[in-house]
Formats: sequence, C-alpha cells, structure tokens
Amino acid sequence: MNSQTPHWLTVLNREVVACVRCPRLVAYREQIAREKRRAYRDHEYWGKPVPSFGDPEARVLVMGLAPGAHGSNRTGRPFTGDASGKFMFPVLYETGFANQPNATDRNDGLILKDLYITAAVRCAPPDNKPTPQELTNCSHFLDREMTGLENVKVVVALGKIGFDAYLNYVKRRGLLASKKAYIFKHGASYRLPDGKVLLASYHPSNQNTQTGKLTRTMFVKIFKQAARLADE
Repeated sequence: MNSQTPHWLTVLNREVVACVRCPRLVAYREQIAREKRRAYRDHEYWGKPVPSFGDPEARVLVMGLAPGAHGSNRTGRPFTGDASGKFMFPVLYETGFANQPNATDRNDGLILKDLYITAAVRCAPPDNKPTPQELTNCSHFLDREMTGLENVKVVVALGKIGFDAYLNYVKRRGLLASKKAYIFKHGASYRLPDGKVLLASYHPSNQNTQTGKLTRTMFVKIFKQAARLADE
C-alpha cells in the first residue's frame, strides 16, 4: 500500500483480510496455500483474501476479477507474481501509472500513481469463477471503497465480471435501473449515471494474451485513454 494510507482504508483492508464469508473460497484458497505449485514450493503463500492496492487519491480505478491461485493468493497483492501482472505492470509503467514495470512481491517497491486496483472478489475462486452469491458477499467491500475513493473518475473493468461488478455497484446505489444498455466489449466506454466513465478491456489473462485476443498495443491504448478521460 502506498505510504499515506488513510485510516478508513487501513480498517477496510484489515476486514478484507479477516473475511470468512464464503466457505468454498476459504477452503480453496487455504488448500492452494498448503499444496502450492511446484515452482513455488519454498514460498510461504498468503492464503487469505487479498486487499486492494494503489493510490487512495487515484482518479483511475482498475476493477479486476479475483486473485490468481498462485499469484495474488501467494503474494498477497493484486496482480503480483502471476502472468496477468507481468503483462499489466509494464503497461502501467509505460503509461505513467506505476513507478516500475515489475511486481514480484509486497516489498518490491512498487508504487501506483493516480491508479487504484481492486477486484470483484477478494479470494481466489476455483477455475477463476466466483458464484453469484460470492460476488454478492464481497460487494460491500467495493461499496465502502468507492465511498472513500473520492477522486475516481474512470473505472477500467478487466473482463466482463469486473464490468458487471461495477454496474451492479451503481445499481445498488439506486442510480441504474437496468444494465441492458451497457454491453461489454473491448474498448467500449460509457458515461454512467454516477458521473464516472466505465471503460471495458479484455482481462490480461494468459488465455487472452497468449492467443493475441489482447495485445500489448491494445492494452496500452486502454490506459492512455483512461488517462485522457481522467483529465477531462
């Protein structure tokens, strides 16, 4: 977390880390932390819900899906130590949102500027597929984050689950009757009733980056667009 972490965020992230609301996710994240991947057998896995990370004064919010089983669930920080992060952080560095292109562990010196990373679900789910109930259980953390992150103007949703999670947040606030007008496709942007811009991107997963569905050029364009929108 950046050095100037406000009290409300310290309290919230402490509650996130202690959360045991979803029995399936608790069992899975702890099993992964015990069994480990062979390449990380000497690592001590985090094995708990993963708190969000970044600049509390950020104008750009990145909405991810959930921690990776051997990435964030191992390191304890979003997109850190997995293939998605290896793809994303060099792009954030190139576009001015990160002070370095690498993210290996919680003590690697990474600082995000004007950008904050959160997720629809804070625990690693089996097959990267949280259930609707698990998404609902985790949604109150997002509600509290959005209240505290007062400067956010742009939400970059990585994948449809993140996209829907933010729309559901706007619905919970009573500002959106239906999500039908908001179609997820890479590069789509929508001005929402809460005044923020929702910008859609394919998720930087291996499945998308190794097949060319999401290229570095496409991803750089998303974050350059986010920076422009934040300046408007």
